[in-house]
Amino acid sequence: MDFSTIDLKLFATLFLLLLIGIGPKIALVPFLEKTRGATPEVQREVGRRMVITAVIAALVVFMVGGLLLKMLHITSGAVAVAGAIILAHIAVRMALGPGEEVVKEAHMVPKDLTKMAVYPLAVPYLFNPVGITVVIIASDSAEGIVATLMVLGLILLVGALDYLLFSNIDKIAKRINPTSLVVSEIVFGILLTAVAVQLLLFGLRSLGVLAPGVAGH
Repeated sequence: MDFSTIDLKLFATLFLLLLIGIGPKIALVPFLEKTRGATPEVQREVGRRMVITAVIAALVVFMVGGLLLKMLHITSGAVAVAGAIILAHIAVRMALGPGEEVVKEAHMVPKDLTKMAVYPLAVPYLFNPVGITVVIIASDSAEGIVATLMVLGLILLVGALDYLLFSNIDKIAKRINPTSLVVSEIVFGILLTAVAVQLLLFGLRSLGVLAPGVAGH
């Protein structure tokens, strides 16, 4: 991401990445599995707590991410490579066996939904490796009040969309077709694998391992 020019392309790219990184898709299946059997009121409360926690975490990471990179002498490229590796692991699991591992974890974790709203639902499912990577890179790269306000505004916008969805999750869950959900998990897993590859290429390009033309834009 190049923050030297603030334009519609940067806005759209950042918005789409944050929709993946803090949006509901990756967290939806784990949320439904871990809150299975809970009352609609409890589901809504867990969903709201999960979203608020994820948004606060994203804001904190944005505020301190760039500083931490400088203190630890870590480059944005290294963060992108690390995020790509973790994302690829999640994406491949979604594409090859959507929901299976989540179901196993759901039986292993005690039914303390308040704690699960923070971990693992808020982080790393809702605020996932894509979001963490993008926010850290934005924290390190965004300079000036306009770029900072744009990133903060987009985080809050995506958080508002999440809040709206998970505040009505009991109504939405009734309309979800299980077969369609499985198919969408496979498709989204493949797309996320592609995002992981692109992140890896971006990181390698930033580190100077690959020539700029190889990694694309």
